[in-house]
Amino acid sequence: MTEDVQKHSVHTLVFRSLKRTHDMFVSDHAKSIALDDESYKVKVGAKLKSDYGAVLHMPVLKEGKDRLSQPLGMQGLQGYTQSGDDPEYLITGTHAYPSGPGVGLTADTKLHRNPSEAGVHSMALALPPSQTRQDASRTAASVADIHRHAGGAERSHPQSSAVSLLEGGGTRNTSLMRKAPTMPKPQWHPPWKLFRVISGHLGWVRSIAVEPGNQWFVTGSADRTIKIWDLASGKLKLSLTGHISTVRGVAVSSRSPYLFSCGEDKQVKCWDLEYNKVIRHYHGHLSAVYDLDLHPTIDVLVTCSRDATARVWDIRTKANVHTLTGHTNTVATVRCQAAEPQIITGNHDSTIRLWDLIAGKTRATLTNHKKSVRTIVLHPRQYTFASGSADNIKQWMFPDGSFIQNLSGHNAIINTLAVNSDGVLVSGADNGTIHMWDWRTGYNFQRIHAAVQPGSLDSESGIFACMFDNSQSRLITAEADKTIKVYREDDTATEESHPVNWKPEILKRKRF
Repeated sequence: MTEDVQKHSVHTLVFRSLKRTHDMFVSDHAKSIALDDESYKVKVGAKLKSDYGAVLHMPVLKEGKDRLSQPLGMQGLQGYTQSGDDPEYLITGTHAYPSGPGVGLTADTKLHRNPSEAGVHSMALALPPSQTRQDASRTAASVADIHRHAGGAERSHPQSSAVSLLEGGGTRNTSLMRKAPTMPKPQWHPPWKLFRVISGHLGWVRSIAVEPGNQWFVTGSADRTIKIWDLASGKLKLSLTGHISTVRGVAVSSRSPYLFSCGEDKQVKCWDLEYNKVIRHYHGHLSAVYDLDLHPTIDVLVTCSRDATARVWDIRTKANVHTLTGHTNTVATVRCQAAEPQIITGNHDSTIRLWDLIAGKTRATLTNHKKSVRTIVLHPRQYTFASGSADNIKQWMFPDGSFIQNLSGHNAIINTLAVNSDGVLVSGADNGTIHMWDWRTGYNFQRIHAAVQPGSLDSESGIFACMFDNSQSRLITAEADKTIKVYREDDTATEESHPVNWKPEILKRKRF
Protein backbone atom coordinates (compact mmCIF):
# COMPACT_ATOMS: atom_id res chain seq x y z
CA MET A 1 0.00 0.00 0.00
CA THR A 2 1.19 3.44 -0.79
CA GLU A 3 1.27 5.83 2.09
CA ASP A 4 -0.95 8.86 1.76
CA VAL A 5 1.30 11.88 1.34
CA GLN A 6 -0.21 14.85 3.11
CA LYS A 7 -0.07 17.93 0.97
CA HIS A 8 0.75 21.20 2.69
CA SER A 9 0.48 24.69 1.40
CA VAL A 10 3.58 26.62 0.49
CA HIS A 11 2.84 28.96 3.38
CA THR A 12 2.98 26.10 5.93
CA LEU A 13 6.18 24.68 4.45
CA VAL A 14 7.94 28.04 4.53
CA PHE A 15 7.10 28.59 8.16
CA ARG A 16 8.24 25.07 9.10
CA SER A 17 11.55 25.78 7.40
CA LEU A 18 11.87 29.05 9.27
CA LYS A 19 11.24 27.31 12.59
CA ARG A 20 13.86 24.65 11.88
CA THR A 21 16.41 27.36 10.99
CA HIS A 22 15.61 29.30 14.14
CA ASP A 23 15.97 26.23 16.35
CA MET A 24 19.28 25.40 14.74
CA PHE A 25 20.89 28.82 15.41
CA VAL A 26 19.05 29.97 18.53
CA SER A 27 21.90 28.96 20.83
CA ASP A 28 24.35 31.20 18.93
CA HIS A 29 21.99 34.11 18.59
CA ALA A 30 23.51 36.27 21.37
CA LYS A 31 27.13 35.48 20.61
CA SER A 32 29.21 38.24 19.08
CA ILE A 33 31.08 37.66 15.87
CA ALA A 34 34.76 36.88 16.31
CA LEU A 35 36.98 39.93 15.80
CA ASP A 36 39.08 39.77 12.66
CA ASP A 37 42.48 41.35 13.30
CA GLU A 38 43.02 42.49 9.74
CA SER A 39 39.67 44.22 9.42
CA TYR A 40 40.13 45.80 12.87
CA LYS A 41 43.45 47.31 11.78
CA VAL A 42 41.88 48.67 8.60
CA LYS A 43 39.02 50.19 10.63
CA VAL A 44 41.35 51.83 13.16
CA GLY A 45 43.61 53.12 10.40
CA ALA A 46 40.66 54.72 8.60
CA LYS A 47 39.41 56.21 11.87
CA LEU A 48 42.82 57.72 12.65
CA LYS A 49 43.14 59.17 9.17
CA SER A 50 39.65 60.71 9.05
CA ASP A 51 39.41 62.06 12.61
CA TYR A 52 43.03 62.71 13.56
CA GLY A 53 44.69 63.23 10.18
CA ALA A 54 45.45 66.86 11.00
CA VAL A 55 47.68 65.92 13.96
CA LEU A 56 49.12 62.55 12.93
CA HIS A 57 52.35 64.21 11.77
CA MET A 58 52.99 65.85 15.13
CA PRO A 59 55.67 64.24 17.38
CA VAL A 60 54.87 62.97 20.85
CA LEU A 61 57.74 63.38 23.33
CA LYS A 62 58.14 60.55 25.80
CA GLU A 63 59.08 61.36 29.33
CA GLY A 64 62.09 59.71 30.91
CA LYS A 65 65.55 59.08 29.58
CA ASP A 66 64.90 58.33 25.92
CA ARG A 67 63.08 61.16 24.16
CA LEU A 68 62.19 59.35 20.97
CA SER A 69 59.66 61.30 18.97
CA GLN A 70 57.34 59.26 16.79
CA PRO A 71 54.27 60.33 14.85
CA LEU A 72 51.00 60.06 16.73
CA GLY A 73 49.64 57.62 14.19
CA MET A 74 52.47 55.22 14.95
CA GLN A 75 52.67 55.85 18.64
CA GLY A 76 48.98 55.91 19.48
CA LEU A 77 48.33 58.01 22.53
CA GLN A 78 51.42 56.81 24.38
CA GLY A 79 52.92 60.17 25.19
CA TYR A 80 51.57 59.73 28.66
CA THR A 81 53.56 58.31 31.55
CA GLN A 82 53.77 54.52 31.51
CA SER A 83 55.01 52.09 34.19
CA GLY A 84 56.42 53.46 37.36
CA ASP A 85 53.87 56.30 37.63
CA ASP A 86 52.80 57.64 40.92
CA PRO A 87 49.49 56.13 42.09
CA GLU A 88 47.88 59.58 42.23
CA TYR A 89 47.93 59.81 38.43
CA LEU A 90 46.03 56.55 37.93
CA ILE A 91 42.33 56.88 37.24
CA THR A 92 40.02 53.89 37.34
CA GLY A 93 36.37 53.83 36.46
CA THR A 94 33.45 51.51 36.84
CA HIS A 95 33.52 50.61 33.16
CA ALA A 96 36.79 49.76 31.45
CA TYR A 97 37.37 51.49 28.12
CA PRO A 98 40.48 52.20 26.06
CA SER A 99 42.35 55.45 26.59
CA GLY A 100 42.21 56.44 22.92
CA PRO A 101 41.40 55.34 19.41
CA GLY A 102 43.47 52.44 18.20
CA VAL A 103 44.43 51.35 21.69
CA GLY A 104 43.38 47.79 22.52
CA LEU A 105 41.55 47.06 25.77
CA THR A 106 44.06 45.25 28.00
CA ALA A 107 44.68 44.99 31.69
CA ASP A 108 47.13 47.88 31.39
CA THR A 109 44.94 50.24 29.36
CA LYS A 110 42.02 49.85 31.75
CA LEU A 111 43.94 52.29 33.93
CA HIS A 112 43.81 55.81 32.52
CA ARG A 113 46.89 57.91 33.14
CA ASN A 114 47.04 61.66 33.23
CA PRO A 115 50.23 63.23 31.87
CA SER A 116 52.67 64.55 34.39
CA GLU A 117 53.55 68.24 34.56
CA ALA A 118 56.94 67.62 32.95
CA GLY A 119 55.30 65.76 30.08
CA VAL A 120 52.82 68.57 29.47
CA HIS A 121 55.56 71.18 29.54
CA SER A 122 57.77 69.31 27.10
CA MET A 123 54.81 68.76 24.77
CA ALA A 124 53.98 72.48 24.82
CA LEU A 125 57.56 73.39 23.97
CA ALA A 126 57.59 70.97 21.05
CA LEU A 127 54.36 72.37 19.52
CA PRO A 128 54.77 75.07 16.86
CA PRO A 129 53.59 78.53 18.02
CA SER A 130 49.96 79.23 17.08
CA GLN A 131 49.01 82.18 14.87
CA THR A 132 46.99 83.67 17.71
CA ARG A 133 49.97 83.62 20.05
CA GLN A 134 52.22 85.15 17.38
CA ASP A 135 49.71 87.95 16.84
CA ALA A 136 49.43 88.41 20.57
CA SER A 137 53.20 88.73 20.99
CA ARG A 138 53.22 91.43 18.31
CA THR A 139 50.27 93.52 19.48
CA ALA A 140 49.96 93.11 23.23
CA ALA A 141 51.12 96.00 25.36
CA SER A 142 53.64 95.27 28.09
CA VAL A 143 52.96 95.90 31.78
CA ALA A 144 55.37 98.85 31.68
CA ASP A 145 53.43 100.37 28.78
CA ILE A 146 50.16 100.03 30.65
CA HIS A 147 51.63 101.74 33.72
CA ARG A 148 53.23 104.44 31.58
CA HIS A 149 50.04 105.38 29.73
CA ALA A 150 47.78 104.97 32.77
CA GLY A 151 45.03 103.07 31.05
CA GLY A 152 45.51 104.40 27.53
CA ALA A 153 46.75 101.06 26.32
CA GLU A 154 43.55 99.31 27.34
CA ARG A 155 41.46 101.80 25.46
CA SER A 156 43.63 101.70 22.35
CA HIS A 157 44.10 97.91 22.50
CA PRO A 158 40.85 96.46 23.82
CA GLN A 159 42.05 93.00 22.78
CA SER A 160 44.88 93.00 25.37
CA SER A 161 42.75 91.29 27.99
CA ALA A 162 41.92 88.58 25.52
CA VAL A 163 45.59 88.36 24.56
CA SER A 164 46.68 87.88 28.15
CA LEU A 165 44.05 85.17 28.46
CA LEU A 166 45.47 83.43 25.41
CA GLU A 167 49.02 83.80 26.71
CA GLY A 168 47.99 82.14 29.92
CA GLY A 169 46.72 79.17 27.97
CA GLY A 170 43.03 80.10 28.09
CA THR A 171 40.58 80.23 25.19
CA ARG A 172 37.81 82.65 24.28
CA ASN A 173 34.49 81.14 23.34
CA THR A 174 33.09 83.77 21.01
CA SER A 175 29.79 81.94 20.65
CA LEU A 176 29.09 82.53 24.35
CA MET A 177 29.69 86.26 23.90
CA ARG A 178 27.30 86.74 20.98
CA LYS A 179 25.32 89.94 21.25
CA ALA A 180 21.56 90.07 20.87
CA PRO A 181 20.45 91.32 17.43
CA THR A 182 19.77 95.04 17.35
CA MET A 183 17.75 97.10 14.92
CA PRO A 184 19.98 98.56 12.18
CA LYS A 185 20.15 102.32 11.98
CA PRO A 186 17.32 103.58 9.76
CA GLN A 187 17.89 105.65 6.67
CA TRP A 188 17.31 109.35 7.20
CA HIS A 189 14.22 110.73 5.48
CA PRO A 190 13.29 114.43 5.40
CA PRO A 191 10.06 115.23 7.26
CA TRP A 192 6.88 115.79 5.31
CA LYS A 193 4.73 118.88 5.67
CA LEU A 194 1.27 119.92 4.55
CA PHE A 195 1.49 121.66 1.20
CA ARG A 196 -2.07 122.12 -0.05
CA VAL A 197 -5.67 121.48 1.02
CA ILE A 198 -8.15 120.92 -1.83
CA SER A 199 -11.89 121.29 -1.22
CA GLY A 200 -14.75 120.49 -3.56
CA HIS A 201 -16.36 117.21 -2.58
CA LEU A 202 -19.57 117.24 -0.57
CA GLY A 203 -18.94 113.94 1.18
CA TRP A 204 -16.14 111.76 2.53
CA VAL A 205 -13.36 111.33 -0.02
CA ARG A 206 -12.89 107.57 -0.26
CA SER A 207 -10.42 106.85 -3.07
CA ILE A 208 -7.53 108.31 -5.08
CA ALA A 209 -5.73 107.45 -8.32
CA VAL A 210 -2.94 109.32 -10.14
CA GLU A 211 -2.75 109.13 -13.92
CA PRO A 212 0.47 107.70 -15.45
CA GLY A 213 1.55 111.05 -16.95
CA ASN A 214 1.47 112.69 -13.48
CA GLN A 215 -0.60 115.62 -14.80
CA TRP A 216 -3.83 115.01 -12.89
CA PHE A 217 -5.40 112.74 -10.31
CA VAL A 218 -8.85 111.33 -9.65
CA THR A 219 -10.88 111.08 -6.43
CA GLY A 220 -14.06 109.20 -5.65
CA SER A 221 -16.38 110.37 -2.89
CA ALA A 222 -19.43 109.60 -0.79
CA ASP A 223 -21.19 112.41 -2.69
CA ARG A 224 -21.41 109.85 -5.58
CA THR A 225 -19.16 111.88 -7.88
CA ILE A 226 -15.75 111.32 -9.40
CA LYS A 227 -13.62 114.44 -9.68
CA ILE A 228 -10.48 115.00 -11.73
CA TRP A 229 -7.99 117.53 -10.36
CA ASP A 230 -4.91 119.21 -11.79
CA LEU A 231 -1.95 117.87 -9.83
CA ALA A 232 0.24 120.96 -10.11
CA SER A 233 -2.36 123.62 -9.21
CA GLY A 234 -4.97 121.58 -7.33
CA LYS A 235 -7.78 123.02 -9.45
CA LEU A 236 -10.85 121.02 -10.47
CA LYS A 237 -10.78 119.93 -14.12
CA LEU A 238 -13.85 117.67 -14.40
CA SER A 239 -16.68 116.03 -12.44
CA LEU A 240 -18.17 112.68 -13.52
CA THR A 241 -21.59 111.56 -12.30
CA GLY A 242 -23.23 108.20 -12.75
CA HIS A 243 -22.82 106.23 -9.56
CA ILE A 244 -25.83 106.17 -7.26
CA SER A 245 -23.89 105.51 -4.08
CA THR A 246 -20.43 106.08 -2.56
CA VAL A 247 -17.54 105.67 -5.01
CA ARG A 248 -15.13 103.34 -3.16
CA GLY A 249 -12.41 102.76 -5.75
CA VAL A 250 -10.90 104.44 -8.82
CA ALA A 251 -8.06 103.39 -11.13
CA VAL A 252 -6.54 104.95 -14.26
CA SER A 253 -5.25 102.63 -16.97
CA SER A 254 -1.69 103.01 -18.24
CA ARG A 255 -2.51 100.95 -21.35
CA SER A 256 -5.60 102.78 -22.59
CA PRO A 257 -7.41 106.14 -22.03
CA TYR A 258 -9.80 104.54 -19.57
CA LEU A 259 -10.82 105.30 -16.00
CA PHE A 260 -12.38 102.56 -13.86
CA SER A 261 -14.57 103.08 -10.82
CA CYS A 262 -16.55 100.97 -8.37
CA GLY A 263 -18.95 101.78 -5.60
CA GLU A 264 -21.40 100.70 -2.96
CA ASP A 265 -24.10 100.54 -5.67
CA LYS A 266 -22.56 97.17 -6.80
CA GLN A 267 -21.50 98.80 -10.06
CA VAL A 268 -18.13 98.66 -11.80
CA LYS A 269 -17.81 101.22 -14.59
CA CYS A 270 -15.32 101.91 -17.37
CA TRP A 271 -15.12 105.57 -18.42
CA ASP A 272 -13.69 106.72 -21.74
CA LEU A 273 -11.75 109.87 -20.91
CA GLU A 274 -11.84 111.09 -24.50
CA TYR A 275 -15.63 111.39 -24.33
CA ASN A 276 -16.05 111.46 -20.50
CA LYS A 277 -18.73 108.81 -20.74
CA VAL A 278 -19.28 105.32 -19.38
CA ILE A 279 -18.62 102.81 -22.14
CA ARG A 280 -18.74 99.52 -20.18
CA HIS A 281 -20.37 98.05 -17.11
CA TYR A 282 -19.11 94.91 -15.38
CA HIS A 283 -22.06 93.14 -13.78
CA GLY A 284 -21.76 90.27 -11.32
CA HIS A 285 -21.09 91.42 -7.77
CA LEU A 286 -23.94 90.82 -5.34
CA SER A 287 -23.06 93.58 -2.89
CA ALA A 288 -21.01 96.78 -2.53
CA VAL A 289 -17.72 96.79 -4.45
CA TYR A 290 -14.97 98.10 -2.14
CA ASP A 291 -11.82 98.18 -4.26
CA LEU A 292 -10.41 97.51 -7.70
CA ASP A 293 -7.02 97.30 -9.39
CA LEU A 294 -5.70 96.95 -12.92
CA HIS A 295 -3.20 94.32 -13.97
CA PRO A 296 -0.01 96.11 -15.10
CA THR A 297 0.71 94.00 -18.21
CA ILE A 298 -2.56 92.46 -19.44
CA ASP A 299 -6.04 93.89 -20.02
CA VAL A 300 -7.53 92.51 -16.84
CA LEU A 301 -9.47 94.26 -14.08
CA VAL A 302 -9.86 92.79 -10.58
CA THR A 303 -12.56 93.95 -8.17
CA CYS A 304 -13.43 92.92 -4.62
CA SER A 305 -16.70 93.14 -2.80
CA ARG A 306 -18.72 92.77 0.36
CA ASP A 307 -20.08 89.53 -1.13
CA ALA A 308 -16.78 87.85 0.02
CA THR A 309 -15.47 87.40 -3.53
CA ALA A 310 -13.00 89.00 -5.86
CA ARG A 311 -13.76 88.94 -9.56
CA VAL A 312 -11.40 88.99 -12.52
CA TRP A 313 -12.78 90.75 -15.60
CA ASP A 314 -11.65 90.91 -19.20
CA ILE A 315 -11.68 94.66 -19.83
CA ARG A 316 -12.64 94.45 -23.50
CA THR A 317 -15.25 91.68 -23.49
CA LYS A 318 -16.62 92.42 -19.98
CA ALA A 319 -16.42 88.66 -19.30
CA ASN A 320 -16.11 87.48 -15.70
CA VAL A 321 -12.98 85.36 -16.21
CA HIS A 322 -12.68 84.12 -12.59
CA THR A 323 -14.62 84.49 -9.38
CA LEU A 324 -12.09 84.13 -6.57
CA THR A 325 -13.90 82.50 -3.66
CA GLY A 326 -12.59 81.36 -0.30
CA HIS A 327 -12.82 84.40 1.94
CA THR A 328 -15.54 84.31 4.58
CA ASN A 329 -16.17 88.04 4.93
CA THR A 330 -15.92 91.34 3.07
CA VAL A 331 -12.93 91.54 0.75
CA ALA A 332 -11.68 95.03 1.57
CA THR A 333 -8.68 95.44 -0.73
CA VAL A 334 -7.10 93.91 -3.83
CA ARG A 335 -3.75 94.46 -5.54
CA CYS A 336 -2.29 93.15 -8.82
CA GLN A 337 1.27 92.70 -10.03
CA ALA A 338 2.99 91.21 -13.06
CA ALA A 339 4.93 88.55 -11.11
CA GLU A 340 3.44 85.61 -9.26
CA PRO A 341 1.27 85.74 -7.24
CA GLN A 342 -0.50 88.17 -9.54
CA ILE A 343 -3.44 88.96 -7.20
CA ILE A 344 -3.37 89.68 -3.45
CA THR A 345 -6.51 90.28 -1.39
CA GLY A 346 -7.10 91.45 2.18
CA ASN A 347 -10.25 90.58 4.06
CA HIS A 348 -12.33 91.44 7.11
CA ASP A 349 -11.89 87.79 8.17
CA SER A 350 -8.30 88.91 9.08
CA THR A 351 -6.65 86.82 6.35
CA ILE A 352 -4.63 87.68 3.26
CA ARG A 353 -4.82 85.45 0.21
CA LEU A 354 -2.34 85.16 -2.63
CA TRP A 355 -4.01 83.95 -5.82
CA ASP A 356 -2.96 82.06 -8.90
CA LEU A 357 -4.49 84.16 -11.69
CA ILE A 358 -4.33 81.42 -14.32
CA ALA A 359 -6.03 78.75 -12.21
CA GLY A 360 -8.25 81.16 -10.31
CA LYS A 361 -7.38 79.46 -7.02
CA THR A 362 -5.71 80.36 -3.73
CA ARG A 363 -1.94 79.98 -3.75
CA ALA A 364 -1.39 80.82 -0.06
CA THR A 365 -3.41 82.07 2.90
CA LEU A 366 -1.75 84.28 5.52
CA THR A 367 -3.50 84.16 8.90
CA ASN A 368 -1.10 86.22 11.05
CA HIS A 369 -3.37 89.25 11.49
CA LYS A 370 -5.91 89.24 14.27
CA LYS A 371 -8.10 92.06 12.94
CA SER A 372 -9.60 93.00 9.58
CA VAL A 373 -7.05 93.59 6.82
CA ARG A 374 -8.26 96.79 5.17
CA THR A 375 -5.29 97.73 3.00
CA ILE A 376 -2.35 96.20 1.13
CA VAL A 377 0.51 97.98 -0.64
CA LEU A 378 3.20 96.52 -2.91
CA HIS A 379 6.74 97.86 -2.77
CA PRO A 380 7.60 99.50 -6.14
CA ARG A 381 11.11 97.99 -6.31
CA GLN A 382 11.34 95.05 -3.92
CA TYR A 383 9.52 91.72 -4.14
CA THR A 384 7.70 92.51 -0.89
CA PHE A 385 4.41 93.95 0.33
CA ALA A 386 2.81 95.32 3.50
CA SER A 387 -0.64 94.86 5.00
CA GLY A 388 -2.44 97.15 7.43
CA SER A 389 -4.82 96.18 10.18
CA ALA A 390 -5.99 97.47 13.55
CA ASP A 391 -3.46 95.23 15.34
CA ASN A 392 -0.34 96.35 13.42
CA ILE A 393 1.32 96.64 10.03
CA LYS A 394 3.07 93.55 8.72
CA GLN A 395 5.63 93.18 5.98
CA TRP A 396 5.79 90.06 3.82
CA MET A 397 8.02 88.52 1.20
CA PHE A 398 6.75 87.20 -2.12
CA PRO A 399 6.04 84.70 -3.61
CA ASP A 400 4.83 82.62 -0.65
CA GLY A 401 4.06 85.36 1.85
CA SER A 402 6.99 84.78 4.20
CA PHE A 403 6.67 87.05 7.23
CA ILE A 404 9.37 89.75 7.54
CA GLN A 405 8.51 92.01 10.47
CA ASN A 406 5.84 93.90 12.39
CA LEU A 407 5.54 97.68 12.41
CA SER A 408 3.80 98.45 15.68
CA GLY A 409 2.82 101.78 17.15
CA HIS A 410 0.02 103.08 14.93
CA ASN A 411 -2.70 102.18 17.40
CA ALA A 412 -5.76 102.80 15.28
CA ILE A 413 -7.79 101.25 12.48
CA ILE A 414 -5.45 101.55 9.51
CA ASN A 415 -7.43 102.27 6.34
CA THR A 416 -4.65 102.87 3.84
CA LEU A 417 -0.96 102.30 3.13
CA ALA A 418 1.36 103.82 0.53
CA VAL A 419 5.08 103.37 -0.12
CA ASN A 420 7.49 105.17 -2.44
CA SER A 421 10.74 104.08 -4.04
CA ASP A 422 12.78 105.87 -1.34
CA GLY A 423 11.50 103.42 1.26
CA VAL A 424 8.99 105.74 2.95
CA LEU A 425 5.91 103.83 4.09
CA VAL A 426 2.82 105.87 5.00
CA SER A 427 -0.08 104.56 7.06
CA GLY A 428 -3.33 106.49 7.38
CA ALA A 429 -5.87 105.70 10.09
CA ASP A 430 -9.48 106.23 11.05
CA ASN A 431 -8.57 108.78 13.72
CA GLY A 432 -6.90 111.13 11.22
CA THR A 433 -3.30 110.28 12.09
CA ILE A 434 -0.59 109.61 9.51
CA HIS A 435 2.56 107.71 10.44
CA MET A 436 5.71 107.70 8.32
CA TRP A 437 7.95 104.62 8.51
CA ASP A 438 11.33 103.59 7.18
CA TRP A 439 10.51 100.49 5.13
CA ARG A 440 13.75 98.59 5.77
CA THR A 441 13.97 98.94 9.55
CA GLY A 442 10.35 99.65 10.48
CA TYR A 443 11.37 102.86 12.29
CA ASN A 444 8.54 105.40 12.74
CA PHE A 445 10.27 108.69 11.87
CA GLN A 446 7.25 111.05 11.74
CA ARG A 447 3.66 111.35 12.95
CA ILE A 448 1.18 113.82 11.48
CA HIS A 449 -2.30 114.79 12.63
CA ALA A 450 -3.53 117.58 10.39
CA ALA A 451 -6.34 119.82 11.56
CA VAL A 452 -9.76 119.22 10.07
CA GLN A 453 -11.27 121.66 7.61
CA PRO A 454 -12.96 124.65 9.33
CA GLY A 455 -16.60 123.87 9.93
CA SER A 456 -16.03 120.13 10.29
CA LEU A 457 -16.34 118.15 13.50
CA ASP A 458 -13.22 116.77 15.15
CA SER A 459 -14.78 113.33 14.76
CA GLU A 460 -14.54 113.82 10.98
CA SER A 461 -10.79 113.46 11.21
CA GLY A 462 -10.03 110.29 9.26
CA ILE A 463 -7.78 109.12 6.43
CA PHE A 464 -9.54 106.86 3.92
CA ALA A 465 -6.93 106.68 1.16
CA CYS A 466 -3.44 107.94 0.41
CA MET A 467 -1.14 107.69 -2.56
CA PHE A 468 2.21 109.00 -3.79
CA ASP A 469 2.27 110.69 -7.16
CA ASN A 470 4.51 109.29 -9.89
CA SER A 471 7.37 111.61 -8.96
CA GLN A 472 7.32 110.05 -5.47
CA SER A 473 7.69 113.56 -4.01
CA ARG A 474 4.07 114.35 -3.18
CA LEU A 475 1.65 112.48 -0.97
CA ILE A 476 -2.09 112.87 -1.58
CA THR A 477 -4.57 111.89 1.14
CA ALA A 478 -8.36 111.49 0.97
CA GLU A 479 -10.02 112.46 4.22
CA ALA A 480 -13.28 112.38 6.14
CA ASP A 481 -13.51 116.17 6.39
CA LYS A 482 -14.33 116.17 2.63
CA THR A 483 -10.91 117.51 1.67
CA ILE A 484 -7.89 116.23 -0.24
CA LYS A 485 -4.59 117.12 1.39
CA VAL A 486 -1.25 117.20 -0.43
CA TYR A 487 2.01 116.74 1.49
CA ARG A 488 5.56 117.15 0.30
CA GLU A 489 9.05 116.76 1.73
CA ASP A 490 10.52 119.69 3.64
CA ASP A 491 13.28 120.92 1.30
CA THR A 492 14.95 122.95 4.03
CA ALA A 493 15.35 120.03 6.44
CA THR A 494 18.74 118.44 6.96
CA GLU A 495 19.91 115.47 8.95
CA GLU A 496 21.46 117.86 11.48
CA SER A 497 18.29 119.89 11.95
CA HIS A 498 16.07 116.80 12.12
CA PRO A 499 18.26 113.98 13.50
CA VAL A 500 17.01 110.43 13.69
CA ASN A 501 15.93 109.89 17.29
CA TRP A 502 17.02 106.29 17.20
CA LYS A 503 18.40 103.94 19.82
CA PRO A 504 19.78 100.49 18.91
CA GLU A 505 17.19 98.62 20.93
CA ILE A 506 17.18 94.87 21.04
CA LEU A 507 14.79 93.49 18.45
CA LYS A 508 11.53 92.16 19.83
CA ARG A 509 9.79 91.26 16.60
CA LYS A 510 6.93 88.85 16.96
CA ARG A 511 7.25 86.00 14.54
CA PHE A 512 3.54 85.65 13.85
